Order: sequence, then structure tokens, then C-alpha cells
Amino acid sequence: MKKIHFGNLEKKGRWIIIVISIIGLLFIINGAFEFVEFENPKTNKYLNVIGFLIVFGISSQMFWYQNYVQWNKRGILIRIKSFFGKNIKFKEIKSSELNDKKLIIIETYGNKIEIDLSHIIESDIEKLIDIINKNTIANTVYN
Repeated sequence: MKKIHFGNLEKKGRWIIIVISIIGLLFIINGAFEFVEFENPKTNKYLNVIGFLIVFGISSQMFWYQNYVQWNKRGILIRIKSFFGKNIKFKEIKSSELNDKKLIIIETYGNKIEIDLSHIIESDIEKLIDIINKNTIANTVYN
């Protein structure tokens, strides 16, 4: 049985990744336009490469894991045994159910998304269902 790596984009600790991304972008900009001059002319090129590696590393995080789920308050990306995965907005989910370890999500436009979870451990399946149920508009109660 395999695990799912969960990435919540709304966690308070995500500010570190934003700061590191900005530093990477500053390295790229400085390497390209040479705002700061160094004694060694290759230093700006090294900073440019380091900046690209930082940004690439952060951007490619979802491809590090075979099973990956990333979400925020607007939507969810479910990448289970696929390269790109399914990106679903919570406001478009009409219903979701789990039958025989298959997650079936029906969208408001009638699209039916089936995700095979037969190789995933039970605790991660429950967490995925819980994330979908907590954030789906159809399941929220209005006063």
C-alpha cells in the first residue's frame, strides 16, 4: 500500500517557500541584468543558475511523489498514478462518494471523475475524502 503526499497551500508555514522563491527570482534577475558587479565575472552566471534551480525545485514539487494531493480553499489537484492529475474546483463538485476503493466525483456540469485508490492506505483515503467533504460547496450549510 502506498501513501499520498498532501500539500496544503493555505498552511501558515508556506511563507518560507514564498521567500525562497523570491530569492530565486532575484538571483535570476541579478544574473541576467548584472545589477551587482562582482570581481569574478562568472559569479552572476552562477547566481542565475542557482536562481533557476531554486525556482525549478519549488515548481516541480508535485512531480517528486507518485501520489500527490494539493489543495486550497478554491480547488484541489489530485495526482494519483498519473503524470498531470485532475484539477477540480470545489464549487463545481456536485457530489463525491467512495465505492470499492474508487473515488467518484460528479461535477455540476455532469462530468464524472473516477480515481482508483485501491493501492492507497486507508488513512490517506479518509483524509482525501475529508478534505473534499470539508471544502465542497454542496456539503456546506448556510445559515
